[in-house]
Amino acid sequence: MSDTTTDNSVAGAEDQDLGAAGSQLSTAPQEELPNLPSLGVVGWVRWFWRQLTSMRVALLLLLLLSLGAIPGSLIPQTGADATKVDDFRTAHTTLTPIYDKLGLFHVYSSVWFSAIYILLFVSLIGCIVPRTWQFVGQLRSRPPAAPKRLTRLPAYTTWRTEAGPEQVREAALALLRKRRFRAHVAGDAVAAEKGYVRELGNLAFHIALIVMLVAFASGQLYKSDGTKLVVEGGGFSNSIILYDDFKSGSLFTADDLVPFSFDLKDFRATYELTGPNRGTPRTFQAGITYTDGAYGKQKSTTIKVNEPLKIGDSKVYLVSHGYAPVITVRDGKGTVVYRDAVPLLPLDGNVTSNGVVKVMDGYKDAKGTGEQLGIQAFFLPTYGGGASVLSQFPSLLNPVLNLAPYHGDLGVNSGLPQSVYQLNKTHMKAFKDAKGRQLRVNLKPGETTQLPNGAGSITFEKDIKEWAGFEIVQEPGSGWALGGALTAIFGLAASLFIQRRRVWVRAVRGADGVTVVEMAGLGRSESAKVPEELGDLAGILYDQAPGAPDAADDDPSESPDPEVVSAEGAEQ
Repeated sequence: MSDTTTDNSVAGAEDQDLGAAGSQLSTAPQEELPNLPSLGVVGWVRWFWRQLTSMRVALLLLLLLSLGAIPGSLIPQTGADATKVDDFRTAHTTLTPIYDKLGLFHVYSSVWFSAIYILLFVSLIGCIVPRTWQFVGQLRSRPPAAPKRLTRLPAYTTWRTEAGPEQVREAALALLRKRRFRAHVAGDAVAAEKGYVRELGNLAFHIALIVMLVAFASGQLYKSDGTKLVVEGGGFSNSIILYDDFKSGSLFTADDLVPFSFDLKDFRATYELTGPNRGTPRTFQAGITYTDGAYGKQKSTTIKVNEPLKIGDSKVYLVSHGYAPVITVRDGKGTVVYRDAVPLLPLDGNVTSNGVVKVMDGYKDAKGTGEQLGIQAFFLPTYGGGASVLSQFPSLLNPVLNLAPYHGDLGVNSGLPQSVYQLNKTHMKAFKDAKGRQLRVNLKPGETTQLPNGAGSITFEKDIKEWAGFEIVQEPGSGWALGGALTAIFGLAASLFIQRRRVWVRAVRGADGVTVVEMAGLGRSESAKVPEELGDLAGILYDQAPGAPDAADDDPSESPDPEVVSAEGAEQ
């Protein structure tokens, strides 16, 4: 009875040793279940903090953050396009009050999304800090000594050798260090550990998440995004008042704009001329000269699709293009009252373009009456003939300018904003031809049409320019976000594919004077790699400390090589 009790006590002590050895492979803080009846205010605060900083809550908050971003992608946002939000409100009168209460028109600045964001941020920091200190402590400490009974470990092997215990331990220490184990001699065994990169990758992954959260937050707060249409020969300086459209983060100021300017020298586009892909774009490129800073040196470069110009935190993307025919308007006395390249907006893939010419001041008809002139213009790069106002190809193969002139009041002095690409015909009258029909003419480059009753003329000049649309994006946190994303990927890969494991090599002299060598391995999780690695190490060490015959053997050459077995096999 006493022997049984002793064995149970020894087994219990060994189980505690193995449990301690296994638990030390992880740097995760150990949580204790709260004693609910005796919890006070401080106890509940501590319990809430432990729950908030646990990994499962961090993953839950990350999931909620991902789900919360879905409405921001599907529902129009006021910060991105206020016009679409107004259209949505008009079309969905039932959903609009609900969306307003839930803040779905400004998801990323709403209270609930900010709360998830901040809680995730706090959870990650509270999770990482204690794990980091524990990991640092493990790096400063040595691998633990070997358990009393190595046979109870998942991977185990043993053999007898005539080499001395000190010789075996020295050989094992050198072998393990060569295999990049942290190893040292502890008593009658060599203790070694490897795979710290796993925990390092785990910490790097979570730190990278924090970096990405900060980068995204700063990017949303300090970002700017604007568009600008530039005609060949024209230029742009990075100033808010010169943008065609501009939006920015809530903390962005005009002083945050990167100072630069550029001029569009030439735009070139090529298309497939034949085959089933006829008219398909092949290349778009804009040749520009730019200046970095107010007094920087002028440089030349080419901006292509997906190849932006990078200046500081700003990127200049080429996003659109079209044609800008040069139009000259003369009044009834032959005086030039308008001459400019008019950017027209494409309507289809063949660059059928539409736009408006507005002559607001200086125009007088033959009688000297001062009016305003508006011209509805359609441009066809390749005219197919007939009454069609659709281009047949995007290149300038047979350009035609279709014009419909009006006279009267454009409404520009009413104080109400209006688009430069649309014509308000409320107070305008169309010119009539000799048959009393609305005047509409097709002009080829170099041709001129006379307006009725000596009202002047319109000339389509031979010079046809092109324009390019640029998007200037400034995201100060994009570099940090990219770095955080790459770090998170590599950290996650390290935490998934690298295993933390320990190896012990015990060498003691037996009663018959022969050294007994025991090797055992323990991994953080069940894996076939631990027995394989232990078998590889045992084979190398066996060559340096070959097996000795058992007491009943006469031939030393019959001593078997070491074979790695499981704990169950060792006990059997």
